[in-house]
Amino acid sequence: MRTWTMALVLLAGAAGADEGDVRLRDGTGRSVVEASCSMCHSLDYIPMNSPFLDRKGWEASVTKMIKIMGAPIRAEDVPAIVDYLNKNYGR
Repeated sequence: MRTWTMALVLLAGAAGADEGDVRLRDGTGRSVVEASCSMCHSLDYIPMNSPFLDRKGWEASVTKMIKIMGAPIRAEDVPAIVDYLNKNYGR
């Protein structure tokens, strides 16, 4: 139990990390992506994953965040998020 508590503390600290250095590329949908994705994790995951994800990969990633991780992303925002990620960070 103690290991889980420490892991949660470390994860909470990482989630609250300063986002000042991470600047996503300009483009339609960026503000929706920043608001939606930064609720749960650092925005640096986007450029870190970009070499691996095409449109289907970004769709799967957003779907996973919503259905498995419980991200509170509105269904009507999903197309704008996927379009932005694919256009600006798709391989």
